[in-house]
Amino acid sequence: MLRVLAVDDEPPALEELLYLLRADPRIRSAEGATGATEALRRIGNAVDAGPDDPSAIDVVFLDIHMAGLTGLDVAQLLAGFASPPLIVFVTAHEGFAVHAFDLKAVDYVLKPVRRERLAEAVRRVAEQVGERSAPVNDTATDQIPVELGGVIRFIPIDEIAYAEAQGDYARLHTAAGSHLVRIPLTTLEERWRARGFVRIHRRHLVALSRIDELRLDAGSMSVRIGEAELAVSRRHTRALRDLLMRQGGR
Repeated sequence: MLRVLAVDDEPPALEELLYLLRADPRIRSAEGATGATEALRRIGNAVDAGPDDPSAIDVVFLDIHMAGLTGLDVAQLLAGFASPPLIVFVTAHEGFAVHAFDLKAVDYVLKPVRRERLAEAVRRVAEQVGERSAPVNDTATDQIPVELGGVIRFIPIDEIAYAEAQGDYARLHTAAGSHLVRIPLTTLEERWRARGFVRIHRRHLVALSRIDELRLDAGSMSVRIGEAELAVSRRHTRALRDLLMRQGGR
């Protein structure tokens, strides 16, 4: 059962969102805030009080365009909290989706909000909250479930050479083929960092051990993994080169 804070500086939009959230049986409580300042104060108090306090917040449904601080500003500030709530952006603008997922948003819902689409966002939040509270199972985390023709299969993470962002999905590439999963690349980056996966581009997350060749051409960098050649963005170039040099020196 989820505890929700909805944030929107337009009262009619906030009331409509709260109405839809409270109608969902997975929502224990849904409260509203009419601006970023009020939202940050309530979230700060909830984090300080701890997860078992009645004021605790599991997820914030957050508008982007607001007077003063924007929803993106709020998300950046929450990233500095020790145990921040999850974030779902609710906005009328499509153009901020990439930035939103870079801020580790669980979902990105467009206005006008449809009941079915909001229910899907709540489902994703519930899954992540469950993962946070579930005991760690090393065997389970060695694999990732994928759907193939209506059948769920478990793919060993060690078989994945790289992952490619496709909206709020990711395509996992293995020697045997590729598989589409409904997980943002930023989430996989966080989960698989300790397994030797590194971000080389906003679109690609690669397994360092699967890199066959590093190519430099007129100041640009790319990596070869099997038959695939993937560009390395400028912001990731130095970090990748340093990682590969350290790995080669072991």
